[in-house]
Amino acid sequence: MTTLYRGGHILSPAAPAATALQVDDNGVISWLGADADAPQSDVIVELEGRLVTPAFVDAHAHITGLGADLIGLNLAGTSSAADLLERVAAHVRDLPGDAVVAGHGWDESTWADPRLPTLAELDRATGGRKAYLSRVCGHQGLASPALRAAHPEYAAKEGFAAEGPLTLHSHKSYRAAAAESVTDGQRAEFQRAALGRAASLGVAALHECGIGLAGTSVPEREFAALLRLSREEDVPRVVGYWGELCAAEKARDLGAHACGGDLSVDGSIGAHTAALREAYVDADTLGHAYLSAEDVENHILDCHRHGIQGGFHAIGDQAIANVVAGVGAAAQQVGVEAVRGMRHRVEHAELLDKQLIAGFVAFGLHASVQPAFDAAWGGPDAMYARRLGKERALAANPFASLAGVGVPLAFGSDAPVTPCDPWGGVAAAVWHHNPAQRLSLKSAFAAATRGGWRAMGDDVAGVLVPGAPATLAVWEHRSADLPDPRVAPSCVRTVLAGRTIFVEE
Repeated sequence: MTTLYRGGHILSPAAPAATALQVDDNGVISWLGADADAPQSDVIVELEGRLVTPAFVDAHAHITGLGADLIGLNLAGTSSAADLLERVAAHVRDLPGDAVVAGHGWDESTWADPRLPTLAELDRATGGRKAYLSRVCGHQGLASPALRAAHPEYAAKEGFAAEGPLTLHSHKSYRAAAAESVTDGQRAEFQRAALGRAASLGVAALHECGIGLAGTSVPEREFAALLRLSREEDVPRVVGYWGELCAAEKARDLGAHACGGDLSVDGSIGAHTAALREAYVDADTLGHAYLSAEDVENHILDCHRHGIQGGFHAIGDQAIANVVAGVGAAAQQVGVEAVRGMRHRVEHAELLDKQLIAGFVAFGLHASVQPAFDAAWGGPDAMYARRLGKERALAANPFASLAGVGVPLAFGSDAPVTPCDPWGGVAAAVWHHNPAQRLSLKSAFAAATRGGWRAMGDDVAGVLVPGAPATLAVWEHRSADLPDPRVAPSCVRTVLAGRTIFVEE
């Protein structure tokens, strides 16, 4: 069955003046042109002057976590420890006494008083329940006394604090313990909520960054179930990235596209765990490197043995140096062109100098970046500046420097770290706090659409031309030009390979 979209403005390099587009029964664009020249079609969709563009791709997301934020305990926007505690207390009021509480999103760097709740305060707010409340970055969290008492063995793990927030391996263990309490049915509910929200924002595909955790099989079950849901229901496509060291065969068995994503070489700037070459200005630490250059090398070689893309979470300049050195060592064994051909990825890539950027160019690394990080934490007075000093903060997230030498960019949200908000991401790149690192609207939009497809090895999708998948979004914007991303238009329809996955009611 063919479908004709007519009477609008089609954003296409093949036909800049096109007002209509036909989709064949395989979900592929078969024709573009003027309304008067349109071929006969089985179904007609009247655009009424609206803009049609390639749909967005969120190239880095945690879909279950996003859904949990949408319908669960969301701590984003809390303004103080007292505000956080009030929100937790309200959430648990009607929960059974044995319920395990999981929340996410607090960010003390935005509070006037950055003091965190004490264990006694957490215990009162949770009603003595087991609870884990993770920081916005996902690399630090607060465990209630009941959860700590249930797992005293985790006190021996690196990153444990008797009173304060937990980081590193202690954080991961307590978070995994809390995750065990969420049922498979609840996870599916979270996933459907997240995918529905994404589709309503013109997002037709998301790269899910799953993470293996020692001592639990929950992440594997969640990851496989999410990929299955995406295949079976009318929701955005989910492309799986499994983050576990030297686990390419396992990633493939799980249905993943790649063995990478949030395979962490370091932590986050906000939690003081991003691995730096120079110490933080507000803490006597260089952060933490989970993986060495040798680990990176071994992982890339494992990926090549199994013919699968690899990648890493790397934020600090020391972590990124480990990635570049490790990829370079692997290239000496399998060849530079073989490495370039796999399009290995670096997630976040926030602190890079010219030498590190040159490494991206040399080895064909794709940068999967989150412009909303700069919008949230960039500038002279925000979290980056407090952690790194103004000079390093100004150099963070160097999008223009990367793009200017040909490093391919793919935009993501890292939701729920920042909201799934594709137009907001485009705006953040266009209006970067550092004017020297701003992208043009055209370049930013391409990174938010076609960039996500290219980062997974697809050079056809993400552009509206004959022969490409009809993956598109229709916007409440009656012009042939892209809108000002700071005033995001509402999405009227989202289509994935010819299949409508969202229609505005």
